[in-house]
Amino acid sequence: MTVSSSTGATISPELDQTLAASRSRPLPASPGERGGPGSEPEHARQQSWRWARAREAHAPAAPPSWPATVAGEEAPWWDLGVTGLLAAMAEGSLTPSALLASTTERLLDPALAPEAVLRLVGGAEEAAAESDARWRSGTARPLEGIPFGVKDIIDIAGTPVTCGSLQTGDRVAAQDAAVVARLRAAGAVPVAMLATTEFACGDPANARYGAVRNPWDCERWTGGSSTGSGAALAARMLPLALGTDTGGSIRIPSALCGVSGLKPTYGLVPRTGVAPLAWTLDHVGPMARDVADLALALAVMAGADGLDPAMPPQVPLAFPEPSLRGMRIGVPRPWFQDRVDTAVLAAYEDALGVMAEQGATVVPLELEGVDLIHDESWLVFYSELASQQEENAARPELFDAGTRARLACGFVPSGADYLRSLRRRGAAQRLFHEAMDAAGVDVLVVPGPGAVAPRLDDLLMHVDGEPFNMHRVIPRNSRVFDYTGMPALMVPAGTSGGLPVGLQVVGRLWDDGRVLAAGHAFQRATAHHRAVPPRHPS
Repeated sequence: MTVSSSTGATISPELDQTLAASRSRPLPASPGERGGPGSEPEHARQQSWRWARAREAHAPAAPPSWPATVAGEEAPWWDLGVTGLLAAMAEGSLTPSALLASTTERLLDPALAPEAVLRLVGGAEEAAAESDARWRSGTARPLEGIPFGVKDIIDIAGTPVTCGSLQTGDRVAAQDAAVVARLRAAGAVPVAMLATTEFACGDPANARYGAVRNPWDCERWTGGSSTGSGAALAARMLPLALGTDTGGSIRIPSALCGVSGLKPTYGLVPRTGVAPLAWTLDHVGPMARDVADLALALAVMAGADGLDPAMPPQVPLAFPEPSLRGMRIGVPRPWFQDRVDTAVLAAYEDALGVMAEQGATVVPLELEGVDLIHDESWLVFYSELASQQEENAARPELFDAGTRARLACGFVPSGADYLRSLRRRGAAQRLFHEAMDAAGVDVLVVPGPGAVAPRLDDLLMHVDGEPFNMHRVIPRNSRVFDYTGMPALMVPAGTSGGLPVGLQVVGRLWDDGRVLAAGHAFQRATAHHRAVPPRHPS
């Protein structure tokens, strides 16, 4: 298979540079060396530290009672988040069945984000009727009656799940993915299968379904790969959606569509029933408009299922008080600011100012070596993608151009290249954790994508007027945290030229609750996440 298309023309030279950089730094053979095969992985060390605080067997975490930060009591239902909808149903001013009817109407509205919705999910009316009865009887569950959308690589029983690809035919899922089953058990109602790029890695112009337009500007892309989730949330079609993140695929559409999304710690949320892309990088997480809603969903979704081999038997999750007072915010430089537009940097600096006004201490960190981590993360991604799609590679004509280009790159690295990149993961985790520990910071705060959403006609991202192929900008500030597995939250931080920009809050392994608490406190002090995009022209 050869690399072709404009995507391939950009990716292939990047791969050559990445391979050269990785091969120029061979690892020592001694098992005693840090990063060698005999050293303790940082992920395991941090996990042991968290276990000392939470030793109970897995059960759904106690959800935080954080107040909503979107829309007031008089707002229409579609402008409420999960927390607000639950309050309306608790007081009896809204029923799950009425909510479902209105949700379905918006999901089918061609003036909103029609490309985001691939199909409606059967059985929603019956589930909503059960939720009606539970609210009446006082037996409501934590997410009773909340409609949610699901990315088209996550199984819903009895529903076509195609991964946005011609390779999959008309596959129908036999059972729910673990995360869907857990949300159902908490009373939430799956209502729509939402668009994705092919196998969560292909071109914006999906070969099977087409591109998903950004509700803020229908000439621009949503970012990927959780394209439908980002667009549906931004257009107020749904209050909650599931996404996946292998290089930024929850956080990028969250930033470019002006919503909130969490990539949890690797191993916190089960991926059983989710189509793999790169199995040591894949994460499943919630997307919403309010961080409080993400926390409610995560409390239900988190915990070992006994099937996902990446998950430890015990998964700690706790939610501290959402306050920035006394918190120490680390600002790592220079990597995360180097390819970022001035307007995006201005929004970032404004956000840091808000955090300082709320009582946080902003601590600069000089963090060298992030470029090397970024290189290694690409090699892991390419290699695991090639292994996962090896059988489908015999039918390249069924892939879109973007997937073909990435897959061709995946067959270039050697086994030694792949294993070298895996071995460096522990050292990369330690780089971040030791820098945070030395500075005594609670979380890191970095910019999201370095520019606003690209136009669909050229897919260029402009940084201070200089055009870049989007692949050189979009994942730059996100991919390293898939490689390290650290929890990373994206929240809206304002706009540039009328288009959303994002802010990323990153924590130590297993410290997802603190990351969410910082994000929620930021949203309590700002209104960026309340901004509503213009409607699509009819």
